[in-house]
Amino acid sequence: MSKPSVATPASRGNPQASGPALNRGLRVRQRITAPHFPDADAAVRTRAMSRPPGAVDILLVNPPAPDRGIWIRSQHRVGRRSREGMIWPQADLAQMAALFPDHRVEIIDAIPQRMTWAAFEHLLREKQPRYYVTQVTAPTLQNDMYGVFLARSLGATTVAFGTHVTPLPRATLEDYPALDFVLRGEPELTLRELVDTLEGRVAGDEDSAWWPDLPPDFADRLRRLFTGADPDWRPAWLGADPARRRLLIPCIKGLAWRDGQEIVLNADRPFIADLDLLPLPRHDLLPLKKYRAPLVGGPYDFIVTSRGCPAACRFCIKNVSYGNSVRFRSPENVLAEVEYLVGLGVRAIHMYADCFTLNRDHVMGICEGIISHGLKVRWTCNSRVDFVDEEMLQAMARAGCWMISWGIESGDEGMLRRMHKGITRQQVEQALRWAKKAGIWNWGYFIIGLPGETEESIRRTIDFARHLPLDLTLFHIAAPHPGTPFFFEVVENGWFRPGTCWEEVDMDRSTVLDYPHLRAEDLERWAQRAFRAWALRPGPMLTYLRMLLGDPGVWRSALEIGLESLGWLRGSAPTQNAR
Repeated sequence: MSKPSVATPASRGNPQASGPALNRGLRVRQRITAPHFPDADAAVRTRAMSRPPGAVDILLVNPPAPDRGIWIRSQHRVGRRSREGMIWPQADLAQMAALFPDHRVEIIDAIPQRMTWAAFEHLLREKQPRYYVTQVTAPTLQNDMYGVFLARSLGATTVAFGTHVTPLPRATLEDYPALDFVLRGEPELTLRELVDTLEGRVAGDEDSAWWPDLPPDFADRLRRLFTGADPDWRPAWLGADPARRRLLIPCIKGLAWRDGQEIVLNADRPFIADLDLLPLPRHDLLPLKKYRAPLVGGPYDFIVTSRGCPAACRFCIKNVSYGNSVRFRSPENVLAEVEYLVGLGVRAIHMYADCFTLNRDHVMGICEGIISHGLKVRWTCNSRVDFVDEEMLQAMARAGCWMISWGIESGDEGMLRRMHKGITRQQVEQALRWAKKAGIWNWGYFIIGLPGETEESIRRTIDFARHLPLDLTLFHIAAPHPGTPFFFEVVENGWFRPGTCWEEVDMDRSTVLDYPHLRAEDLERWAQRAFRAWALRPGPMLTYLRMLLGDPGVWRSALEIGLESLGWLRGSAPTQNAR
């Protein structure tokens, strides 16, 4: 048995003495060379260009909620949490999708599916959109911008629209560098022109050749949409070098964008003059079976019948969206969409407008058409009490209208004048009794906390609501949405609570208002007290019981609505958690 070798002092001092192996560290000396880092960008870019089979050109998005709850986002309305459990169909996204028959377009509506951000990110990687177009609202702003960040990291051009970014384009683009573009006002034509410009579309000089790749009838529709609103309009990309297409962006009206470090607001885009020229929305891209509303079972959807309202309510977001303009679709055009939805299996419809009953002939034409076409649909609408009469309400009921949402706002005459509502208590009572007589349910909307509000005026509103023939009601807390006259009054008088962030401007849960005589907590307590005083009575309780015992298809939503309302009354609002 051999003995182990023992290192001697000589072998420890001389590495070569222990054998032929050479320690290379003996030969390394310090040296400095010019840096030359590997460039992997080209390889990654080539890989990114090979898109997966499910990739789309344009992805229109209603992003996940901050808390997996039900939130309302809309081109025509402010954002808020839906305490009443209503999941709003994304008719806005469906309308935008209809303008791109020459592109692969999909819609992701994450709200009805209670989609998590992890699931959304996975889906986003599958779709690999070239254009990411998202709804954005004030109370979900940072949450919504997380989707913009994800899409931008995947190489998408990011676009936002809605009633928050329209009056605040600079602030939004400055605060969120992942956002490329903002569509101000009506988004449809601005998005179409932006995509055409960035794609470097090649067009002929003749207007008939502006969209040579589209069917002639659709190209003509687009031409009339653009020039009907703006007679001098010509395609920004006309005769331009496709390689220099980004230089044409300043020509696109209705767009806000960043030019290096500068935020640029292009000229405003005129309103669409003829809404009938818009192609019917792509309702087939929506998760129709996932949408719901109180007492509504089965597939449910929206039809936008008009845009704008002539009223002057100081709190209303229509001041941001449409100003004083009012435009109607023809009854025939609305009926074509009703028939389209019936063909998709939808027989529960909300006639979605700032005020459906603005034009009597328009309303009567739609009602007569529904009856004469034999369309078996049940529908609801919004209305003001000063734009109805008894005969019209009876015709609406015969045509399938079973509930109207009324903007009542207050039971105090002084408050109604102060907010420029333009109605009286007498008109409210008369309109609701006409509707009840016609067999139409009444849903009343009230606002607690507008300027001039006092505890006494709130009490009068509660008493008035209890006196009215209402089947459902909501008491919102006043929210100063950017761009409204109410917002500017709050800023001027310093009524914003210090440290306010946009996520707190939520008319359904809390308030950011601090009046000298009514603090934010006071307004929240009064809103809860108002709903409790109205709801915890035999009549409203019977209505809720009818929801539970009626159509089995609405049981789950009825229970969720009940639990949501009880949670709000206890003040246990969910906290926002973006991921």
